[in-house]
Amino acid sequence: MRLITANYLFPLIASLCMAKHHQKVADGFITLFNGKDLSGWQTTGNWIPQEDGSLLIQPKPEQKGWQRYSDYLISKMKYGDFILTLEYKYPPKGNSGVFFRIGDPKDPVKTGIECQILDSFGKPDNKMGHHDHGGIIRTIGPKLNMSEKPGEWNRMEITCQGHHLRVSLNGFQIVNHWMDSPIEGKNTGVGDRPLRGHIGLQDHGAPNNIFFRNIRIKNL
Repeated sequence: MRLITANYLFPLIASLCMAKHHQKVADGFITLFNGKDLSGWQTTGNWIPQEDGSLLIQPKPEQKGWQRYSDYLISKMKYGDFILTLEYKYPPKGNSGVFFRIGDPKDPVKTGIECQILDSFGKPDNKMGHHDHGGIIRTIGPKLNMSEKPGEWNRMEITCQGHHLRVSLNGFQIVNHWMDSPIEGKNTGVGDRPLRGHIGLQDHGAPNNIFFRNIRIKNL
């Protein structure tokens, strides 16, 4: 009886610990940010939960440069195939990024994939490159510029299934790419990334106040 009880309790305790950090919402999604604290995340950065349930990244004046990887907000759990949704708003000239499938949290740039967050509002579609809003850094730019004005909320959805990557911004698909396929005969630079890893949000350095909310994920 004790063995049966232990075999039952251990997975139950594990599931309860996970539930402490993540809450289920509709359609199989779970919340990655609970709106109150940084449970389930790791960082040394200045990420501040707000009273309205959003999350503010507010780098201190001396915190400059994007290579301060320990200041990024990195999920403790890893994810493989998934749909990730989140909302955010940036100031004029705001710059951040959504990382996924990070192999090593100490170097998300070289071991993960980044979808760019940037104030690209008003830029023509045909001028959008991989470093513009919704682009996959060092890989491919968005086919449409669906950026909202600075100070307004954007909604991004990232879907990963194997090497297939899709990104939608504010209801429009802007990226549909196979990461292990070259573009115009050139290696995209992300085909060798792990197929499973951490989720991350970039702290790009001061001054760069960006708000996030409704960060959710669904395993596929």
